[in-house]
Amino acid sequence: MRRFIIRRFVFALVSIIAATFSVFLLSRAAGDPLLLYANSGYGLTAEGERVIRKQLALDRPVPVQYALWLGRTLKGDMGVTILDRKPVFRIVTARLPATVHLGLAAFFLSFGVGIPLGVLSAVKRGSGWDYMGRFFALLGQAVPQFWLGLVLILLFAVQWRIFPAGLKGDGISDVKHLVLPTITLAWGSFAFYMRITRTAMLQVLESEYIRLARAKGVTTRMVIWKHAFKNALIQPLTGMTLALVGLLNGAVLVETIFAWPGMGNMAITAVNNNDFPLLQGIVFFFTILIVASTFVADLLYALIDPRIRYD
Repeated sequence: MRRFIIRRFVFALVSIIAATFSVFLLSRAAGDPLLLYANSGYGLTAEGERVIRKQLALDRPVPVQYALWLGRTLKGDMGVTILDRKPVFRIVTARLPATVHLGLAAFFLSFGVGIPLGVLSAVKRGSGWDYMGRFFALLGQAVPQFWLGLVLILLFAVQWRIFPAGLKGDGISDVKHLVLPTITLAWGSFAFYMRITRTAMLQVLESEYIRLARAKGVTTRMVIWKHAFKNALIQPLTGMTLALVGLLNGAVLVETIFAWPGMGNMAITAVNNNDFPLLQGIVFFFTILIVASTFVADLLYALIDPRIRYD
């Protein structure tokens, strides 16, 4: 286990460096950063240009620039935004709780609804419950998030006025503001968990040890939840990282639709304004969230299935 943790830690570092360096390289390939500062109201003089060029190390090779940026980032200094000249670290960390709040709500909703429906669909294979679950899973994969979000706003915020369409001020703590964006964000993951759980349960239910348990007179509930479900849960956990990546990617769109004050909404603003320091900070935190979730998922495998060993 110790060697496994060390390997995963090294892999996490490599992943963070690769993701952030890619964005850093693209920001430099898009043009001279000084032009962005000059076009954003800085009114650069020759002396101001020299100062910024020295701060960003623009007179040095790109790998050196990235190494210096990464070193400052690890100390909590990600630079300042181009438009309002505020510290990137402070802005990103202020928006991070909103994205985590929405992402966790969508994760638990998709996990808590998709997995039970997947089990029910497998146990009731060929029944009306099975067809209904598969139908909703198909809708979850076929319906675009932006269309679903707009429909939910039209029906529940405009037509029936049950839930608000967006935030006014600090409304993150209000459950009503969380309902529509959570459903929209969790919709695709719900379909993913339902389908992968159904497939895993069908494979386990056909295995020899399940037939043996039934032959010994073990109750159906014990067979399903103690023997079959525990082994079938490996595949949903394996796909948990992919689902989380989908949630983080979907957060960019969902936060924009519902005016949710998170990092996804801020990423769109950073792209539109060519604010590369802010975009680099967002990618850095997104990458950490994804890598951390992957690491936790790997550790959960051994807890669920004792046969898995990290030698």
